[in-house]
Amino acid sequence: MDTLSALADGFGALLAPTALIALLAGVVIGSVVGVLPGIGPVGAMALLLPLSFAFDPAVGLLMTIAIYLGSQYGGSTSSILLSVPGEASSVVTTLDGHQMTKRGRAGAALAVSAIGSFVAGTMAVALLMLLSEPLSAFAIRFSAPEYLALCIFAILVLSRLSGGTFTRSMLAVGLGLMLATIGLDDLSGNVRFTFDIGELIHGVEITPVAVGLFGIAEVLLLAENRGHVPQLPKVPFRSLWPTRTEMRRAVPPMFRGGLLGFFFGLVPGPSAAVSTYASYMLERRISKHRDEFGKGAIEGVSGPESANNGAAGGAMVPLIVLGFPFNGVTALLLAGFTIHGIIPGPLFVENSPDLFWSLVAGMYAANITLLILNFPLVGLFTSLLRIPRDVLLGLIVLIAIIGTYAARSALIDVFWLFAMGVLGYVMVKLRLSRVALMLAFVIGPILESSLTQTVAFANGDPTVLLQRPITMTIVVLTALVVGVPVIFRGLKRDRAVDSADAV
Repeated sequence: MDTLSALADGFGALLAPTALIALLAGVVIGSVVGVLPGIGPVGAMALLLPLSFAFDPAVGLLMTIAIYLGSQYGGSTSSILLSVPGEASSVVTTLDGHQMTKRGRAGAALAVSAIGSFVAGTMAVALLMLLSEPLSAFAIRFSAPEYLALCIFAILVLSRLSGGTFTRSMLAVGLGLMLATIGLDDLSGNVRFTFDIGELIHGVEITPVAVGLFGIAEVLLLAENRGHVPQLPKVPFRSLWPTRTEMRRAVPPMFRGGLLGFFFGLVPGPSAAVSTYASYMLERRISKHRDEFGKGAIEGVSGPESANNGAAGGAMVPLIVLGFPFNGVTALLLAGFTIHGIIPGPLFVENSPDLFWSLVAGMYAANITLLILNFPLVGLFTSLLRIPRDVLLGLIVLIAIIGTYAARSALIDVFWLFAMGVLGYVMVKLRLSRVALMLAFVIGPILESSLTQTVAFANGDPTVLLQRPITMTIVVLTALVVGVPVIFRGLKRDRAVDSADAV
């Protein structure tokens, strides 16, 4: 009953006019960003993060989270209609979603995608609500050695899942850690890497780094592909209703994908994208209509779209419980928490119950609002794909400059904005992970402070760490993540050599 009453209080907080406006603005902006190829949720959140500073913490964070959830919904639209993914987690949806469009079932695919996103999003919020308190009680046992091990685990796991080589991932991580060390060292009071530039004493702010890497860099990348998207299929409102057979086949993958995505969200890395591939492979393996996959199977839309929304909710758990971001989006959310003077972590639920339950209620409300909006406004959202990209680019740059400067009225932040934009563009060309840089930049201070405290705690005796079960568990998991792929590659190479010798 305490949980239900706390949730009711959270919904009560949403009735404030500013909260309702922020929620509605967030889901609409997120849906639009998801539909438009190229910008993505991280870029949109980075661009609009400064706008949240004008609101109180609960409302500002609610709008940011609503943008995140909305982009997960909207990303499927261009994938289904045009086979052009709006974001990375919608790539798998193109496999069967666009084939359904070619067969005249675009409306059914869009409807199943929206319903699956709602089901999975609601499941994820319910699991977040149920697991946060017990996990927070467990996370209180974390201290500097555990956080150090967790930082190393996150960096190394990300290097395995970011799609590039280990060397490329570590180079991106190194750049992020270098940026994080600029300015005043909070532990020693020393000034580092400022080159006698007074404005750098306070370090590099998160806003220009995020907006530059994912906002300005996307503008430069989009500028290479001028024009608009032609031949947009029409989707009448009456076509948005799946048949009974389609719904019967689509519902089980919604629940499986939502649950699978939630647990993928608990793992460092691009969980939304990875979970969609896992869901697609699972559905294809267990389906009775395996021959239809790749040709317009409804399960190939329902499962992956549910998985990416489940992962969105799952990724909130380590952020809220540990105060630790496991991907680029939650890194931006952590920046939003920090800028508003809020420290998520083991004591967040206990110390800030009003804010926690307001955010949970807001996530429920965002999922309901998105389901309602995605049906009547699907025509409006799809029409956005006809807008010439050049018109959007100037607006994006203007928003980026205004938002970055307004964050703390420092001109050097505008310099960092464009410097990070150029860096992000170059990183894409060199196939370096911008998410790895961003994550390393955000967790850099945590890594540095936990390393310093752990060294002092060990007092020259590293065996002390062997007596900490949580630390050792994380270390073993890290070793498995790094070592198992190397072992498998070695075995595969030995088999290849043996086969060649046999011939």
